[in-house]
Amino acid sequence: MIVGREETIDFLLTALLADGHVLLEDVPGTGKTKLARTLAGALGITFSRIQFTPDLLPTDLTGLHVYDQQENQFVLHKGPVFTNILLADEINRATPRTQSGLLECMEEHQVTLDGKRMALAEPFFVIATQNPIETAGTFPLPEAQLDRFMMKLSLGLSSKEEEIRILERFMGEDPIKQVTPVLSEQQLLEARREAAGVYVAPVLLEYLAELVEKTRTNERIRMGVSTRGSLAMLRAARSYAYLQGRSYVIPDDIKKLAVPVFAHRLVLAYGGTKEQEACELIHTILDSVAVPTEDLKQ
Repeated sequence: MIVGREETIDFLLTALLADGHVLLEDVPGTGKTKLARTLAGALGITFSRIQFTPDLLPTDLTGLHVYDQQENQFVLHKGPVFTNILLADEINRATPRTQSGLLECMEEHQVTLDGKRMALAEPFFVIATQNPIETAGTFPLPEAQLDRFMMKLSLGLSSKEEEIRILERFMGEDPIKQVTPVLSEQQLLEARREAAGVYVAPVLLEYLAELVEKTRTNERIRMGVSTRGSLAMLRAARSYAYLQGRSYVIPDDIKKLAVPVFAHRLVLAYGGTKEQEACELIHTILDSVAVPTEDLKQ
């Protein structure tokens, strides 16, 4: 379904295996929705899509209890968050009050309705999108919500050669109709457990901690990577190594994941977050920290 974008797809699968969530920031028409639908179809799990708008309410996400006159009781009408893969389209177009309705879902995999906690399905994976060009009528995601996304990714525009391949692929019937499951829900959960058992050498934990510390002490950064961010990197590195067929993490795994996992968490000293500068700062920090050279196998 998706031509090219191998690295982005690898990162998306890494986040899925690591029990994280992904923020896709791209201009319209780059394939964000098709990517999410194809992933759900290839895994044989449920998929829901929410179009975020300024008038969307938190109950439109989570659901609510409605009185049923025939049954003479309140009946729960579940919202779209009760799914496996949730596509939150243009998440920054909803008000902060509605955006906050996703916080509990993303962090705790549960919903509280009328004081009652309800667990969400496993796996629960949020793919949120936002348009970096159109800012009129949008509400920037607060740092607390950005921090709950394991990675911030971008598909980008296709090259001329990729565009030709896409046109040829879509000459006939939409290929998404031919997508069939290649992995069951139980196999995915088992893969998650296996990825969580990938070995991380103590020197790599020290390397990761030093990278995080550098983001907190850099004079150009007002707020560095949080503890949630360092834990996200640990899970992501294990899952990425697992996808590469290794039972242990190497420094290149952390270096490759540093920008998508860390950059969107930085708040620059002069206020706000400029994505390009945040990425450059991450690369500068990577260059300043010595890479472990010990034997990293268990």
